[in-house]
Amino acid sequence: MLCRPFHLSLNCSFPCRLAAPVWFLLLAAVSASSMAAAYAPLVGSGHHGQLQAAAIRFGTMVAPETQTGSATGEAVRTVASPLKTTVLMLEDRDSQLALVMTDFNFSIFRDYAVTWALRREAAAALELPVENVLLFFSHNHSDGRMAQERTMTAFDGAAPGPGTEITWTETGKCFRKGLRTACTGLRSQLEPVSVEWAEGREDRITYNRKGRRADGSSYFMREEDRRKVGVDYRGDTDFEVPVVVLRGAGGQVVAGLIQFTGHPVTTFNPHDPVVHGEWPMVAADMLGKALAEPGAEPVPVGFLQGCAGDVNSKEMFEGGVERAEYFGRLLGESAIAALENLQPAGYAGMDHTTVVAPVSFADLPSVDELRVELAEMDDFIARAEAGDPDTLECVGLNFPTALSPQYRANLVRAIRPWNEWALEHQLAGNTGDLPDVLPVRTEVIRLGDVAIMGIPAEPLLGIGRVFRSRSPFALAIPCGYTNYSYGYIPDAPNVGDGEYMSAFHRYTRYFPPFAQPAGDVIAETAAQVLIDWKTELDTGDKTAATH
Repeated sequence: MLCRPFHLSLNCSFPCRLAAPVWFLLLAAVSASSMAAAYAPLVGSGHHGQLQAAAIRFGTMVAPETQTGSATGEAVRTVASPLKTTVLMLEDRDSQLALVMTDFNFSIFRDYAVTWALRREAAAALELPVENVLLFFSHNHSDGRMAQERTMTAFDGAAPGPGTEITWTETGKCFRKGLRTACTGLRSQLEPVSVEWAEGREDRITYNRKGRRADGSSYFMREEDRRKVGVDYRGDTDFEVPVVVLRGAGGQVVAGLIQFTGHPVTTFNPHDPVVHGEWPMVAADMLGKALAEPGAEPVPVGFLQGCAGDVNSKEMFEGGVERAEYFGRLLGESAIAALENLQPAGYAGMDHTTVVAPVSFADLPSVDELRVELAEMDDFIARAEAGDPDTLECVGLNFPTALSPQYRANLVRAIRPWNEWALEHQLAGNTGDLPDVLPVRTEVIRLGDVAIMGIPAEPLLGIGRVFRSRSPFALAIPCGYTNYSYGYIPDAPNVGDGEYMSAFHRYTRYFPPFAQPAGDVIAETAAQVLIDWKTELDTGDKTAATH
């Protein structure tokens, strides 16, 4: 039955660097040392109770012929795997939180009403306020649409009215049923846990997809471009693999988290859509099996996507399912190897808050600039629709030959309304009425010594690096693709560039361009919360915190 959710206990049928018996011996040793450390007093115990957790992982089969988010208008042709979702519920005295981590890709801003509806669905089943249910998306591009219509409006992140009409697809209905089933009763399974963490490294599956030409201009480096700049080019990107383990009082693992940074696009082909959970799903499944007791079901593991705005997995449009699964095995092996260095948390309990970071906007382009660009767009669209194979660049955007001329025309057509909007404001002389900042509602979480930032956007990796450098806790995990998305937000050094990621404001309805320090202020705002929390924990003085 398509809509029947199922718990997943898929065996790893592929070779791993660590044989299963070695995993269990390793984890048994780690478990013994961690349990001993758990009896040591934790910093902040006076203000925090015993952290409790419960988790479940389920799969959803996408209905064949489901529409995709592709600009080609193509529907799903092949369903190569279920898409998996992990629900983790946490409780610390009166504080409760749920993380819903999924292989579906709801995060582009047009699915705003859908994501709020799903948070409400989970919140009702978990008996939590909707603000305490957070969605984390792997940003997998190989999925199917949840709803037949998409809402394309600017917003401030506040919840839309509960009466907002959504036309769910069959796939969306199935996912909602699976989510309700998974969340119902999860509260009754809460049990005491301790927090452990480690950080591995994986440098074989991703690359920085923002290229620079000799004249200093930027471009979007897809796979055919990557091959031109060097043998197996990777560039400057994040290779960290944070792993978090929540261990029960008896030594068994209750849940796990894994984070990595990179667009999962190895199976993605807009002209031949395939449904597959990509390498994040494969790695999470591997880690879940490695963390389980011998003969037991895999531990539910959730995947957290990093600040991947300018990072791709290799072989975009070309790799396919087999290569995505290979990359997933590489990531899974790296996460499992990191378990040898698990560290017990020294701080007690959990904290969570939502903060608003004011990301600055810049002025609109001039009337002359906007008119010149509109003429260039119109010429490009006409040539591309006529099948011109040389339609590879337009107003700073570049396109690969792997995309059809019609697809390129659609991508440019999507930005034309923004220029018209900006021109209208310039001609009316009312640009002063436009907002100065974008209020970005950012989630900040602390689990023991682990700090997590969740941004509702596609943040460039520099934003995550600011967060890591400012966080006072042992492990910092910066995440994008949380709850909904404003699209791409650049870090300060990338403001003003013209390629797809840095100039994504063109695809919004409607934001001005970003100004420095742009998304860096998100990381700074989140880090200040952590600094206040740590001061409170270290001093035992709740008044020391400002948030």
